[in-house]
Amino acid sequence: MSAGRHRMRSGIHGAAAAAAVGVLVVTAGGWVGYRQLAGQDCSGKIELSVAVASELAPAVDQAASEWEEKGAAVEGTCIDVTVSAADPVEVAAVVAAKHGATLAGVGQASGTAVSPDVWIPDSSTWLLRLKTGGAAAFEPGNGASIASSPVVVAMPEPIAARLGWPQKELDWTQLLARVNSDRPLRTGIVEPTRDAAGLSGLLSLMTAASSTGGATAEQDRVGALRALASGASALRQDLLAKFPTAADNTTLASALGAAALSEEDVIQYNARKPPVPLAALYLKPAPLPLDYPYAVLPGIDPAKASAARVLFEALTTSSFKDKLAEQSLRGPDGNWGSGFAAPQGAPSPAGGDSSAAPPQGGVAAGGLAPDAVERAVSSWSIATLSGRMLCIIDVSGSMKKTVPTANGATRQQVTIEAARRGLNLFDDSWSIGLWVFSTKLAGTRDYREVVPIAPLSRQRSTLERGLDTVTSSSGDTGLYDTLLAAYKDVQRNWEPGKVNSIVLFTDGKNENPDGISQRELLAELERIKDPEQPIQVIIVGIGTEVSKAELDTIAGAAGGGAFIAADPTKISDIFLRAIALRKAPA
Repeated sequence: MSAGRHRMRSGIHGAAAAAAVGVLVVTAGGWVGYRQLAGQDCSGKIELSVAVASELAPAVDQAASEWEEKGAAVEGTCIDVTVSAADPVEVAAVVAAKHGATLAGVGQASGTAVSPDVWIPDSSTWLLRLKTGGAAAFEPGNGASIASSPVVVAMPEPIAARLGWPQKELDWTQLLARVNSDRPLRTGIVEPTRDAAGLSGLLSLMTAASSTGGATAEQDRVGALRALASGASALRQDLLAKFPTAADNTTLASALGAAALSEEDVIQYNARKPPVPLAALYLKPAPLPLDYPYAVLPGIDPAKASAARVLFEALTTSSFKDKLAEQSLRGPDGNWGSGFAAPQGAPSPAGGDSSAAPPQGGVAAGGLAPDAVERAVSSWSIATLSGRMLCIIDVSGSMKKTVPTANGATRQQVTIEAARRGLNLFDDSWSIGLWVFSTKLAGTRDYREVVPIAPLSRQRSTLERGLDTVTSSSGDTGLYDTLLAAYKDVQRNWEPGKVNSIVLFTDGKNENPDGISQRELLAELERIKDPEQPIQVIIVGIGTEVSKAELDTIAGAAGGGAFIAADPTKISDIFLRAIALRKAPA
């Protein structure tokens, strides 16, 4: 379980009951609450399944139970609600598979997982990622927030005190400086591709790096990514276990010093009375909070949709805020209910500080640019993967065309810049080579090797110089011969334990009448493909003159996918996303 919390599944049966008998069963995996409710006569029953982020599930479960006991019904039909605690990443995998989306780092849905009627994840970023990840028709109903929890930087109190906590207010630029210093603060993160709080912290840190400006901005950004990657954990409980277990200087120096977590995480951690409590640092500007959107998933029947709307009303009453407080959560406006144990220094919107509250409308990701999320997720995936890749750049004459949205830069220049930016993210564990292609570029050959595939640890500067030499020719596009030759080259030196891949940039379709045909290319790829040594082929089409059908066909036959950058200025983002979606070796 990626969130590292207990799993709760609660079945609520017999809606509109007059009385209830509660039974609690404790199991090794958590607890299951069963309620037998003696129901009134109903004309029928609407069964509504609700999957909720684990920390919020008890509050939703309790509110749904009370609602049913008071006679939950829609036009005389009783409502039977099942509330299940579910990690958002697990539900996201199910919904992605159902709607044809691909989310970097999420992986495949388990065979037993099913899509709920209502999903309440911990963040609207999940809904945003599904939409931008290929689920074009994914339009969940409602989506309004029913709870919130600010994202904070959790830091052992002795370390936080050295930075001036709780009197001094810190910002993300100051944290970035500590992360990239000669004596860096030991930072950690829960995999941001699988954890919304981790993603929020990553977005804030990358924004701070970009805001530094000048020549160091890219260096700061990559440095922050690498520092976080070195302390990343797949599970939240594993990350929490890295915090110090004693307050002596030696232990503090070797333990985790800072991590992006939710306010609720810090409250729950400190409630267990650890040897070294955590301070919650509310850095400025405030990161994207967890906003717990109420998403009615598309495709459910109208009766269930009506029941879901009525349940939402039950989860937005004033009394529900007190139930949230019991779970260390705030209301959707950032205010908290009775009994909320606010960490020291916690901002309260009620006190005039709105930094902890979601934006107006209650949907935290509503004003966030989808490209920013995709760029952060893709950059993270690249920084934490290792692979072997051949990069191939089209240098045909059409690449000389200028790009109106790029201040007059040519397609060639925009593509090279995208490759250069990507190169900065790859660490020395990668092996990368560079080819260029057109027609008759090297005698009768359509392609030319600029730099052979080799570890970046010994040829990073060689690749950078190789990119400097790439210029457009006057030839056409020898796509088919080039792709087949590249496939054979990567296959010949295939390396186990890494993703072996080809990334090809082109702005046209095959234009070499003297080369092989598409039918011959597909037949030859089918003949030489080896399931034991897979090669993933990614083709990035540039501009509006490419044939998406052609690229899809050959990329699919080779074992990969095609991505189209209709606006060439978006090549960099598409390149990052394409690399991030590669499948790791089995």
